[in-house]
Amino acid sequence: MARILLVEDNEMNRDMLTRRLVRKGYEVLTAVDGAEGLAKAASERPQIVLMDMSLPVLDGWEATRRLKADPATAGIPVIALTAHAMDSDRDEALGAGCDDYDTKPIELPRLLEKITRLLDGAAPSGA
Repeated sequence: MARILLVEDNEMNRDMLTRRLVRKGYEVLTAVDGAEGLAKAASERPQIVLMDMSLPVLDGWEATRRLKADPATAGIPVIALTAHAMDSDRDEALGAGCDDYDTKPIELPRLLEKITRLLDGAAPSGA
């Protein structure tokens, strides 16, 4: 099963989503801010990144831009996770280089579908 990097600063959200993804058979790595997320993406080479957009140190938008600008990590799909549910927020996340977008609170079946689609190399679905 695929290795997922979850970049999320909220401990409760991080723990809950990690447990749910592990139960589905994924290996989950975690980072608590954008800078740590970039470092882990480079060193651990996950198959996909779930990126909270409101992060300390380096926000998810900038972390994604840097991830996609680095040839070593540019091919890793990124799904933006955010409580911001406006179309403009989705557009901003996609503009930063995210491959898809999902809103909080997380609906696991919808997120799993997006993860599967991106791991299979298909086009993003939107929120």
